[in-house]
Amino acid sequence: MIFYLAKRLLLALATLSAILFVSYVLLRLAPGDPTRSSMLDSGENASGISEKGGFATNASLREELGLGRPIIVGFWHWTVRVVCRGDFGRSASVDPGRPVVELILERLPVTLTLNFWAIAVTYLLAIPLGVYSAVHARSWSDHAIEVGLFFLYSLPAVWVGLLLQSLFCEGGVWPVFPLQGAYVYDDGTASVWRLQYEAFKSYILPVICLSYGGFAGLSRYARSGMLDVLFSDYIRSARAKGVPECDVVWRHALRNALITLITLFGGLLPSLVAGSVIVEYIFNIPGMGNLALLALSSRDYPLQMALFFFSGALTLLGILIADLLYMAADPRIDLTK
Repeated sequence: MIFYLAKRLLLALATLSAILFVSYVLLRLAPGDPTRSSMLDSGENASGISEKGGFATNASLREELGLGRPIIVGFWHWTVRVVCRGDFGRSASVDPGRPVVELILERLPVTLTLNFWAIAVTYLLAIPLGVYSAVHARSWSDHAIEVGLFFLYSLPAVWVGLLLQSLFCEGGVWPVFPLQGAYVYDDGTASVWRLQYEAFKSYILPVICLSYGGFAGLSRYARSGMLDVLFSDYIRSARAKGVPECDVVWRHALRNALITLITLFGGLLPSLVAGSVIVEYIFNIPGMGNLALLALSSRDYPLQMALFFFSGALTLLGILIADLLYMAADPRIDLTK
């Protein structure tokens, strides 16, 4: 197992390096000058950094971004700085002069919390519904669930988010939830439980927007995987031995059907982070998605490269976790071979 993990980590490192190189090349080849769209401060000092911490001149900013070097040389200098010093650079425009790692670590907990609950809701709802549809295949309830899930899957997240805001947020038809997601105002008099309750309410609508699409698709995969297993010979043998139907479905059939769901987990994790860009923008959530949108609109090269690094690492981590979960679901799988 140790040899397998070492081999996978080396492969992931090579894949991540390729992802970062392509991303860097595309950023450098994009038309326009990022220094012209950056918010530069005034008051230059000897180091080329203003008193407020931002870049004082276009020259100092171009030197920081490595725009005067060839693409290969610029990427090599960026890689050496990251590997040797753990320095991803300073923000060029979103928060000029501030290390991009600090910006990411400030917003990362919000995005992780949002996506954790979205993944939990997706799997907790999709698996039971998929199992129920498979057990009652081709019944009227199965057809009704299929129509409803395809309808949910076809709805765009932007439209759903705006609809939920107009219906259930402040100023809407039923103003139950706050309009600004993940925002809790503390006037100093509220208790800890009250603050936790308000924070919980602020996450409900964003989690719904993030999870309904994955829930609709995942439940159909769960149904398909269960149908493949329910007609297997060992399931017929278990039923012939008098094993209760509940044990047949949930202990014998579901465990083998989990292979499909585990495979989808490797792609669900990064896709939820990518989808949170839209959701965080709609609900004004200060997370990684909102930060990525700011970096893209302001052409903040160091921040974009750091976000590419974290997104690529998260994708490869999801694939590795899915491979390890294979062995937990089915002991017959030996990844070392």
